[in-house]
Amino acid sequence: MITFENVGMRYGMGSEILTDVSFSLERRSFHFLVGPSGAGKTTLLKLLYLAHRPSRGLVNFFGKDLATLEREALPRIRRRIGVVFQDFRLLEHLTAFENVALPLRLQGAKKAQVSDHVEELLCWVGLEDRMHARPATLSGGEKQRVAIARAIINKPDLLVADEPTGNVDAEMSKRLMHLFVALNKEGTTTVVATHDEGLVKSVGAPILRLEKGQITREPGGSPIDPGA
Repeated sequence: MITFENVGMRYGMGSEILTDVSFSLERRSFHFLVGPSGAGKTTLLKLLYLAHRPSRGLVNFFGKDLATLEREALPRIRRRIGVVFQDFRLLEHLTAFENVALPLRLQGAKKAQVSDHVEELLCWVGLEDRMHARPATLSGGEKQRVAIARAIINKPDLLVADEPTGNVDAEMSKRLMHLFVALNKEGTTTVVATHDEGLVKSVGAPILRLEKGQITREPGGSPIDPGA
């Protein structure tokens, strides 16, 4: 479980971007994070993938209090989190295959295991012909799919995705959401930030709505019938 209790966040001496934010993410839960531009979604996502610590309040990750956690323990927790960045953050000197393989290689996975898993996932997201291409030669949509594959290749305990379908067409968007839902059913707690209301309705997951630095939780509706 991940819990935020009365969390506030400010940068420097500026005003608070997040104010008394409280919510919990149960294991295997799926939530959408929505809200207008400037509401603080990016800041909240950074707290969720441990790029920042809050200015105040209590944050607990996987049973560990972030305030008392030793700095040396942070990398171990970060390795349990997959992140899909809106700006991709691919390593330009590596191919698509090598970018996706990196988390597995850092975990010490065997070469054959890496090869099989990476090839299977890249084929699933429609990049079987672009595995050995470098990011500079990929389109925005292709980079997005590489970034998603890299984030989920090691089946993280927590997946944080910032506008993961913003650069792909409707059909690929549907496939990627099916992938996220399948991963979630296998045990990955999932948070997807999006402006796409249609995407939110298609899954029917609960919503974390962020407005003016404060968060409210809304129940999810019934998923849309894809055949309707």
